[in-house]
Amino acid sequence: MKRASVVLGCALVLGTVFIVFGNFGRVDIPVLDPAGSIALAERSVILVTFVFSSIVVVPVFVLLFWFAWKYRATNIETAHHHRPEWDHRSGYLEFAWWLVPSAIVAVLAVVAWDSAHALDPYVPLSGTNAPITIEVVALDWKWLFIYPAEGIATVNEVEFPVGTPVHFELTADAPMNSFWVPALGGQIMVMPGMTTQLNLLANRAGIFTGVSGNISGAGFSGMTFAVHTVSLDEYDRWVEAIRRTSPALTAATYEAVRQPSSDNPIATYSPVDSALYTAITMKFMSPSMTDMNNMPGMPTNHPQ
Repeated sequence: MKRASVVLGCALVLGTVFIVFGNFGRVDIPVLDPAGSIALAERSVILVTFVFSSIVVVPVFVLLFWFAWKYRATNIETAHHHRPEWDHRSGYLEFAWWLVPSAIVAVLAVVAWDSAHALDPYVPLSGTNAPITIEVVALDWKWLFIYPAEGIATVNEVEFPVGTPVHFELTADAPMNSFWVPALGGQIMVMPGMTTQLNLLANRAGIFTGVSGNISGAGFSGMTFAVHTVSLDEYDRWVEAIRRTSPALTAATYEAVRQPSSDNPIATYSPVDSALYTAITMKFMSPSMTDMNNMPGMPTNHPQ
């Protein structure tokens, strides 16, 4: 019976290892398959941290299972005698198991400091094309993207050309949230009444998934958006198609868009009031600014 338990335990461990490592190459892990320069640099930080952390973590788990096996109840006759006062027997060992973790912490501190400054989300990026600006508004439970220069807006879909630096300006008209495109870069928090920035760049064409990185209520699980990175010609055709076929996004239209909805389908708008993003941000600054139609510079009709 005891032997059967040991065999079953070994089988479970080996089965788990096979499932994890046997399917690792087929699992879609966007942060390990970066499509942009920022995500590529962040992957390097992840791998360096993983390798240095493993120097401590792996031996600990190996010793855990070794001790559990060596000092099991059925091995009491052959196990070494218990020695409760064996510490400080070797100054070299004491030095090693304090020095190695301390050195790892020091190295990771340098890596964290350097990467935090090198990957500052506010630092503009350079690319093969001229940069574009996209204004992002986190809603319940969807994302609104406004292209101020193009005069278009989308819900739960964002598109931009490969090699083009994208400057995101972000805010929220709902509870605090977090904007994240794992294949392109790290997440950044967004809050009502505040605006923040994020600069990203795609190195290859593809369709990626953006997510909400902060639990925000009942519709959180469906608060995803599609990210299309395309050629410059495809991007121009996409913008033109939205301009021809989409309804306008005015202050009144926006009030309907901002209402809570789960698993919201993709929607497009054009033209877009030029002061809409500013009005969304500023309406939290004073009770008198809650009516967006009365905001300074906010047209009541969409621009022609």
